[in-house]
Order: sequence, then structure tokens, then C-alpha cells
Amino acid sequence: MTMTGTGDAPLAIGEAASRLAALESMVARALIGQEQVIREAIVALAAAGHVLLEGLPGVGKTLLVRALAAAVGGRFSRIQFTPDLMPSDVTGHAMFDLKSEEFRIRRGPIFCNLLLGDEINRAPAKTQSAMLEAMQEQQVTIEGKALALAPPFLVFATQNPIEQEGTYPLPQAQLDRFLLKVFISYPEEREEIAMVRQATQGKVGDQLDTSQIEQVLTIEDLQAIQRITATLQMDDSILGYAVRVVRTARDWQGIETGPGPRATVALVRAARGHALASGSDFVTPDDVKAMAPAVLRHRLKLTADLEIEGYRPDDVLRDLLAGVPAPRT
Repeated sequence: MTMTGTGDAPLAIGEAASRLAALESMVARALIGQEQVIREAIVALAAAGHVLLEGLPGVGKTLLVRALAAAVGGRFSRIQFTPDLMPSDVTGHAMFDLKSEEFRIRRGPIFCNLLLGDEINRAPAKTQSAMLEAMQEQQVTIEGKALALAPPFLVFATQNPIEQEGTYPLPQAQLDRFLLKVFISYPEEREEIAMVRQATQGKVGDQLDTSQIEQVLTIEDLQAIQRITATLQMDDSILGYAVRVVRTARDWQGIETGPGPRATVALVRAARGHALASGSDFVTPDDVKAMAPAVLRHRLKLTADLEIEGYRPDDVLRDLLAGVPAPRT
């Protein structure tokens, strides 16, 4: 199978995988010691899905998205979400033009290819509803007029843990629109030493440094990779395995509310993206297992008993994946 690349020559699956590997290596220059986080972000790009990044302040959430934007090219916007952020601050608004004596649309920062929504769980409900329309419908509505967002449109939203002061849980309907929820934790000691050396050697201030990031993909390349990801070979037995994992989660002990059918679709998309990012031209059960935690952790709610005992969704998902037999390949 082939796809169209930057030029007129078609791009094969192997070349698509190589370009994703180059993208992964480039982003790793800026974000040191977060290999799994970078891989999951690359998978989301390949699968054309939105990503929710969660971690304490200062662990590299914003740096990751800025590095991705620099390496991919295209239009990039950043929105700092605050409690007083209005929908028009995100989508834009109609304004009266004195010269033409007509109203015209002034487009907001959401009209881009890669949107960084910083601290998204600080915004009010009205603003979240505008984001939900953009994420699901790939459009925004201004003064009753629907305006399409140019593809690809991807949201990488960061959030602090909801235990932090001034944060609010996102609506479940909006959470369900994120293909993945990715955790960023503290780096290892040797990785933190390398990170601090890079951030302070010859640098003035504490600006996020992406100067070492070179563009390795174009938006056209990314769209072509997304098309090939969507058609990557997946045996019916693997598809059935993904369905069983999600359906099992709905009745698993300790899970009060399970994931819906959109989670199954997301798991299949993410598994295809993981396979291509791993250099494979077909999906295996290991691809499904690798992506299940990131796909499902924000789509289920644990019982109060487990939450009191300190269990996290990943703890339950680990047992669940061990209990669902995988097909032999």
C-alpha cells in the first residue's frame, strides 16, 4: 500500500513508519526521558486523535506540544484556559467593519492545525462546550454560522490533577472525545540531570527551548500518514480482541461506569497508530494492550471503595488486560 507524500512520488508504509520514527527522535531532543509519553503523542498524531496530557506543573507538558508543532509544521495556536475565558476568546466573534458597514468574522486561535490548550480544566462550562463542538464536529459556530476547521485539527490539552486548587473535572462527554489520556510523571535522576543541563547551559531566563527542533514533516505528510494508519491491516481476531477488552471493562469488578462504544473505536484507531509507529504494517494484540490504558483510563469510573483504597484506573486495567485472553498471531 502507498500514500502520497510531500512530492509527487507515493510514500510506502515503511517510509511512513520511518518518518514517524524521525519525528519521535526529534521531539525527544526537547523532552528528555519521557519515551512512552512521546510515543503515545506520536500515535495520536498518526491516528488523528486529540490528547489530554496530565501531570504536575513543570514536567514538560507544554514543551512536548511545542516541540511537536515545530517538528510537524502547520499552523499552531496556544490558549491559556482561565476561569474567565469566554467562548469568543477561543472561536472568535463577529465585529462591525466601519469601512464596509458590514459585520465580518474575526477568527479566534482555534483556527489552526495543532492547538495547545493549556490547563484546560480551569475554564467554565460555556467555553468547554465550544471546545466540544470543535473537537467532535471539526467546526465552530459564530453568530449562528458554522465555520469548518481546516484539517488536520488536533487538540493537545494539558491539565493539572484535579486535586490542585482552581481546577474542575471536565465533562464526561468532552473527556470521551480525547483519543488518549497521557500521564507525564517526574523524570529519573539521570534524565533530570540531563534536562537541567540542557535548560540552563547558556540559556537566559526560563523560556521553553525548542530551537534544536527541526521540521521533519509537513501537514501534507501528516495527513498522508493518517490515511495509511486508518487502513493498516487488522485481522478480525484482533478487532474482536479490542471489542472484548472494552466490553469486559463495563462489567469488571471495581468499575462503576465503563467505557462506551466510542472507546472501542478509539482503541482500534490507537492500536493501528501504535503498530505503524513501531514500524509494523499490521496490528497485533500487543498493540492493543499497549494502548488500552491511555485509551480507557479517562473513560471509566472506579467504585468509591476502590478510590478510597487508593486504586487508580491503571491498576484495574492491568488486571483486566491480564484476564482477557488475547488471540494468537
